[in-house]
Amino acid sequence: MSCKVTFTEELRDGVFALSFTAAELTPPKPGQFVHIKCAEDGGARILRRPVSVCDFFGGGDGAEPELTVVFEVRGGGTKWLSERREDDELDVLGALGSGFPEVSGDILLAGGGLGIAPLLYAAQRAGTRAEAVLGFRSKERIILTGDFERLARRVEIATDDGSYGHGGTVAEPVRAALAERPFGAVFACGPRPMLRAVAEIAEERGVPCFVSLEERMACGVGACLGCAVKLKTADGEAVKRVCRDGPVFASGEVVW
Repeated sequence: MSCKVTFTEELRDGVFALSFTAAELTPPKPGQFVHIKCAEDGGARILRRPVSVCDFFGGGDGAEPELTVVFEVRGGGTKWLSERREDDELDVLGALGSGFPEVSGDILLAGGGLGIAPLLYAAQRAGTRAEAVLGFRSKERIILTGDFERLARRVEIATDDGSYGHGGTVAEPVRAALAERPFGAVFACGPRPMLRAVAEIAEERGVPCFVSLEERMACGVGACLGCAVKLKTADGEAVKRVCRDGPVFASGEVVW
């Protein structure tokens, strides 16, 4: 689908927020992603870039809906994407994949690094039912916390080096939050070791936990099996596709 860029901002060195029109896209659920075609030097790159939905807004009173993604420049494709400006056209597929489920009760959002981006849309949908624990390597790498604070009931920041907020990973703040009050579910996105730790803590407390897995994707629609992961099933382990069967899975299904 052809989408028009409406806004770009560099949130910190090498990390960008980009918004574009989304009238022709399927309205996303929190946790879903879009697949963006990136071009360089006038030629299209073969593989699209999967980017989680960070925000989706508008569409009321005749306004065209818009979708926001947050990404880090890691190569030629994402560098090209970071250089898009207002009114530039993008070729976008989406929204794709499974999202976080609808749950009753309060939701604890646990994110690490750029993994906090899809949790912002979950916070928008949950509103004051959401609390967030957000982890970063250092104070200099913190992004989007002001947006979370406007949406969620409570936000706690953790930094690996102790330069801001809780010193260490999100594990201990997550453990403390789950011990303090009941939650209907934990939604988590970030590095795999962080996801495993959060999943184990949620399991100890008997709280359902859903994790968004990060894997390299090629086709984005389940045809190439490039993003295959092992999951537990009633019949033993099975291979599933992150792009089509995920990226969100119940944490108890994941073979860590």
